[in-house]
Amino acid sequence: MKKNKTHLLIGLFTMVAMTGCATTDKATSEKTPEQAQVAKVNDYPTRDRVEYVLNCVAQHGGLSYITQYACGCKIDKIAEKLNFAEYETARTFSMLKSTPGEAGGVFRDPKQSKDLRKQLKEAEAHAEKQCFVK
Repeated sequence: MKKNKTHLLIGLFTMVAMTGCATTDKATSEKTPEQAQVAKVNDYPTRDRVEYVLNCVAQHGGLSYITQYACGCKIDKIAEKLNFAEYETARTFSMLKSTPGEAGGVFRDPKQSKDLRKQLKEAEAHAEKQCFVK
């Protein structure tokens, strides 16, 4: 049993590492729309993708091939909707919005906070539908 978990973890880390290893053509200064989309999807640091997948796997019943694949798919779909800066800011606003009092108002009240939290929620809902996360 322990050997199977080790193999699953190795597979998980390999899969996540590979998602961040796409190459781009630096020889041309102009990017095609497809290249721009690839660059946008791959602007998430590998460490953050791994962290997301591990948290997702933990929330969905533990490590298995199905949860590993679905959670890896989910972060990829979120990356199609939000660039990393938007994702990181939205996550920060979401985590800190429950801070009580005036200190929490900075994270709860601004229009930017509401808009980014809404975009993150929509991106996560889209990802769950696309990746069959339950």
